[in-house]
Amino acid sequence: MFKRFVFYSLRWQLSTPVLAPIMIYGEGVFFPANPIANYWVAVTVANFVGSCIFFWVDRFIFKLKLNNPLWEVKENTDCGACGKQSRCYRLFKAQNYDRTEEKTPVFLCEVCSKAKVEQLRLRGVVIP
Repeated sequence: MFKRFVFYSLRWQLSTPVLAPIMIYGEGVFFPANPIANYWVAVTVANFVGSCIFFWVDRFIFKLKLNNPLWEVKENTDCGACGKQSRCYRLFKAQNYDRTEEKTPVFLCEVCSKAKVEQLRLRGVVIP
């Protein structure tokens, strides 16, 4: 997730070279008699140009594959497999695996969780 944030932040910084020239050029072109309207029009045009460019960049950023699995951890919870009370884990997102919308999540102790991860690997779920 941090990697996506870095890409997204860089993408926002790339919008500066798109916005700045339009704002500078727009100062003398759009409504030269009314500087306030001038800036609003220039910003609107700049944002439109930016959206035409960055729609595609954003699409790429948010289609990036998830390389790190996402886990949820609960302390002092009953394991859904063996019933032992301990720190329990739930894998909810990995490549080829998405349980983010699961209504009744199952948490497993460390031993049962490792066994479940091996089962998932055999099914083709990518867990580094």
